[in-house]
Formats: sequence, C-alpha cells, structure tokens
Amino acid sequence: MDLIEEKQATDIVLLDIHEQTSIADYFVIATVDNERQAKAIEDELLETLRIEQNIRPLGIEGAENRTGGWVLLDYGDVIVHLFTEEARDYYRLEELWNKAPVVVKVL
Repeated sequence: MDLIEEKQATDIVLLDIHEQTSIADYFVIATVDNERQAKAIEDELLETLRIEQNIRPLGIEGAENRTGGWVLLDYGDVIVHLFTEEARDYYRLEELWNKAPVVVKVL
C-alpha cells in the first residue's frame, strides 16, 4: 500500500475478504487520476515485488486496452484494483464487499 500511496493514488482501502470468499484474502482498492498513473503504479508494483520478494502476479486484467479505467493485479492472496474515479463509482466494489472489514484506509 505504501508504494501505491507514494505514486499518489488516493482513497486507498485494504479490505479483508477472506471470510466472504476463497478467491483471495485481501483487496487493495485505489483511485488513480488516469490510466497513465495506473500504468506507473502497475509497473512499480511488478518490479518491486519481483525484485524484493520474487513474487509475480498470477494475472493482470485491464492493462492491455488501458481504456476501461480499471487495472487488476492478482497476486493470489492479494488482489490490487486500480480505478479511475469514474470506474470506481461505476463498479462500487466497496459496496459489493460491504461485509468485509476495512483493515486500512488512506484518504
């Protein structure tokens, strides 16, 4: 989450979803200004996690077209969602997963 905050994403939320689903333990949800910022965060996450912890994502969605306003990085136990403000308002993941406890919230 620190890396996402350092790249100036806003409204960052870490949800503990392990009680609601088996797809992951945590969702990180953050708002970015545009797809370019999302790409910068994605690149930094990919590089940092690969070098420091030898972790690679199981999957990446939304990165190929860069027009949907949403990038998903699936690291197994943790899934990172980077949204433009419009896409975040549209998908409303926090409402969908409203029973999941908020672990950390950075405005």
